[in-house]
Amino acid sequence: MLAVLRLLLLCLSCTATGAWATAPLLTPAQTKALGESGARLIDIREGPAYALQHVPGAVSAPYPLWRAPGANAGLPPSQPALTALVQELGLTPDTPAVIIYTGIDATDFGGAARVYWTLKSLGVQQLSILNGGLTAWKAAGLPVASQASVASRSRWQPQFNPQWMATRDQVRASLDEPGVLRVDARPAPFYQGRIAADAAHARGTLPGAVNLDSENWFELGSAALMDKAALQDEADKLNAAPSQPIIAFCNAGHWSATDWFVLSEVLGRPGVRMYPGSIIDWTSAPAPLPMDNEPGRWQQLRYAALAWAHRNLGTPAP
Repeated sequence: MLAVLRLLLLCLSCTATGAWATAPLLTPAQTKALGESGARLIDIREGPAYALQHVPGAVSAPYPLWRAPGANAGLPPSQPALTALVQELGLTPDTPAVIIYTGIDATDFGGAARVYWTLKSLGVQQLSILNGGLTAWKAAGLPVASQASVASRSRWQPQFNPQWMATRDQVRASLDEPGVLRVDARPAPFYQGRIAADAAHARGTLPGAVNLDSENWFELGSAALMDKAALQDEADKLNAAPSQPIIAFCNAGHWSATDWFVLSEVLGRPGVRMYPGSIIDWTSAPAPLPMDNEPGRWQQLRYAALAWAHRNLGTPAP
């Protein structure tokens, strides 16, 4: 009888773990149980922050490792670099993985969403994010550790699946496809052409794009996504057909990772892709590509002067 009870408990544990492993968002309690069952907990905060305190058992993989070096960090790292990274983390396609971020604000969540997108593209089958990050973990009264954890190195040779990625050429081709919806995940001033990222060579947004600021998925000041019903209410503002293809973008594939994550992973929309190079890549093309909301010459000079005054004199942002 005791053996039967143990077997039953084991089956129930496996069922629960499997359910949590395939859920895109986890609570601290679910993360704790999953980590104790052998899932890989991946802390993407900077090294010094990890060394100070982290979820027990989590391994360190700072966010910059998941971004390309050079002028546009939005582009994915090289395949050899990604392979070395996942091997160092001991990952295989069947390793459940939970991504842990700090839990400061909506932008902070974007890093976790970008790492999730990268690992999904590489072939990890069971992925989750600790909703609210380390902040939520500590708020739940769970312990932290300072001793670093190291995973046993794997021999996995992943191949990047471009199913969830849009390239510059694909985005350009989408301009002639009326059914494709381009979604700008940046704050409104970027979309309106009033401000621009330092590395962007033009202001404005992609032709025909609609604006859905990634912060809209969060309660004001929160780093945890809202409940699914509230997320669906925000998504409905896109007025997109259920199977309409969507390409999310921002400046460099960070904010747009959150839009992609919510639409694709939480709400389960098919055909959602992210343009990782985003506006910096688009405006770096050898020949200028079309833009919407691009201000005229004098307006650009005015915005540049206002931006200078904001940075140097503390005047209101343009």
